[in-house]
Amino acid sequence: MRKSFAAFLLFVTPALAQEHATAYDALRVVATGLNRESLSHVISIVGVEGDPQPETWKIMLQDAHARGGVREVEVANGRIVSDRTPNRSIAGSTEGATIDTARLNLDSSGAFAVASHTAEKSHARFATVSYTLRTDERGEPIWIVTLMNNSSHPVGTIHIGANRGAVTRTEGMFAGASMDEVETGRDEGAEGGILSTTKAGIKRAFHRTQEEAHGMFERVRRSFSDFINRE
Repeated sequence: MRKSFAAFLLFVTPALAQEHATAYDALRVVATGLNRESLSHVISIVGVEGDPQPETWKIMLQDAHARGGVREVEVANGRIVSDRTPNRSIAGSTEGATIDTARLNLDSSGAFAVASHTAEKSHARFATVSYTLRTDERGEPIWIVTLMNNSSHPVGTIHIGANRGAVTRTEGMFAGASMDEVETGRDEGAEGGILSTTKAGIKRAFHRTQEEAHGMFERVRRSFSDFINRE
């Protein structure tokens, strides 16, 4: 199913039911099925092939009693369907750093809205979405949203801050420019600069999309603390 700007608007309104649970919903299941303390040990949350939300969420938890110090819980259909020690090493968060859930202001549904809008501006067409929530090198929670075509091949990846909703990097879009490259690029006419004359529009498009993404974030912003503490 090809997503479009018109289609993504359907997911901005919480009143319109999601076909599958969001990441916040999955964390609530973990808190209920295990214990509330487990939310302080989340390393990463992963969901693949979402349309727009995935059927299953895999949640990595820091666990000193587990082999390798990690525990993997899978949530689907509103319940825990698997709780095991993974055989593979941790992927994602820097040195297995845990996510401060009090700093989460963007659910996976909101991450989809921001990513879909960014993809629209970059003219990237996609069929399904994969999500990873982890910490970045500064310890801040970040969504990494990968857009895939009907053949399950990536067409672009968008990094979105889960605290303030900033689009910090895109891959496969806007000529692959990151925010750091946009800010530090030499003058547009400088030889060898990332923003050469032929790429001058990249900077404008990237900044414009960032501003629009911030506006989108303000509309879909959702505090996890408020979500988990509500009756």
